[in-house]
Amino acid sequence: MLEQHFPVLPIVLPLMAAPICILLGRSQLAWLFATLISGLSFFISVALLLTTLDQGVLSYALGGWEPPWGIEMRIDVASALVLCVVTGISSLVLVYAKESIAKEIDRSQHTLFYAAHLLCLTGLSGILSTGDAFNLFVFLEISSLATYTLVSLASDKRCLTAAFRYLVMGTIGATFILIGVGMMYMKTGTLNMIDLAARIAEFDGNRTVNTGLAFILVGVSIKLALFPLHMWLPPAYTHAPSAVSAFLASTATKVAVYVMVRFIFTIYGAEYVFYTMSMDIILLVLAIVAIFKCSFMATVQSNVKTVLAFSSVAQIGYMILGISLVSSAGLMAGLLHIFNHALMKGALFMAVGAVFLRTGSVDIKAFQGLGRQMPLTMAAFAIAGLSIIGVPLTAGFVSKWYLVTAALEQQHWIIAFLVLIGSLFAIVYIGRILEAAYFQKPSEITEEKDIKEAPLLMLVPMWILVLANIYFGIETSVSVSAADAASQWLTQPTATMGAAQ
Repeated sequence: MLEQHFPVLPIVLPLMAAPICILLGRSQLAWLFATLISGLSFFISVALLLTTLDQGVLSYALGGWEPPWGIEMRIDVASALVLCVVTGISSLVLVYAKESIAKEIDRSQHTLFYAAHLLCLTGLSGILSTGDAFNLFVFLEISSLATYTLVSLASDKRCLTAAFRYLVMGTIGATFILIGVGMMYMKTGTLNMIDLAARIAEFDGNRTVNTGLAFILVGVSIKLALFPLHMWLPPAYTHAPSAVSAFLASTATKVAVYVMVRFIFTIYGAEYVFYTMSMDIILLVLAIVAIFKCSFMATVQSNVKTVLAFSSVAQIGYMILGISLVSSAGLMAGLLHIFNHALMKGALFMAVGAVFLRTGSVDIKAFQGLGRQMPLTMAAFAIAGLSIIGVPLTAGFVSKWYLVTAALEQQHWIIAFLVLIGSLFAIVYIGRILEAAYFQKPSEITEEKDIKEAPLLMLVPMWILVLANIYFGIETSVSVSAADAASQWLTQPTATMGAAQ
């Protein structure tokens, strides 16, 4: 039966399709083929999520070698939820990309874009699916190398500097992760995550195990752009092609957050990491500083893509804040924000890309008067922006509601208050852009141009994400129940995890 191979198909399909995109040669054929493969991966991911919600963990032994001796693909509710986000956003971005990259990427490199996109999807899907710590590093590098290529494809030459900075920081992060995994293997003699969890428990307080944890957390923090290790992210998102910014902002850092969750809760154990090593205090402080520092930085930028980039770092702070609360409710809020933030930021970057297509600029001055000239695009930006702020009836409100609730459950009144105050910064940086679009006259950038609405292929995926923001802000049963099931599974005892099949 084909269904038994579903855990590995989201990896195999884009991996095999990537070189075929190059061989197809023509941009149109490559676009159609890549979109089809990504869409198929999305439907398989949805099937995996429904199956894990019903049956529990899915285990797939590659080559028939049973774990821990063989390599295992392991899909649980948490990984299936994030996998749906990654493959779904990928499919929408590929539809959007046809018109977007026509302006921002040289035509001779279009097939390279689609191949690199599918390789990045392969790596991200592999990270979410693998049950092997070393293979997690391998898939992390596949996605990273493809990402460096994607960022460097823009016609703006500043993208090369941004890609190089991203490469340097990404390589340092990957090296730290590899050293940490090596230390775990040196002490335990295994790389299977469930087997690692059982064996690491025998070395409680061991210096090698502690050092390995430190290396992994620092490396993953670089990958997820946790303050103050985030400085690669703003230039990468700013100077990358718009379709790449939309994809990475919605997926790459979210997968890295998932990696941190996986190492903390599945392998090392929350009690050891947070109570023995006191990492909860460190993560809590860094998360709060990220929320305020990067939200403030977003308020003083003139480039709208840079505004959204700093906003992304601040939103990562909310996810890490949820994790650092060390509770099932806090973890659920963090996982829920991974899902909801992907919807918000994907729509925002798509809207900015549509503005760049028509005006040739993403400076805030280019947005002046666009509320009348590009009403559908700016309406999409406005609704997604309200979701970032956390206005009721949007997905962003649901995330922050559960985050505040999780803080109040533990009597952390100050943290709940700080979450609410952080939203005020979002009002400022989103409000500046909406004010320019709806209350100012067209600037010299656009007044001499005949500005038209964005093409239909850009509007459709953009509005799908906007409507999803509204839907999941009103009907929360699906997203909240999936995030709650994932948090409950992750916070249960490791022994129970190992027994679940």
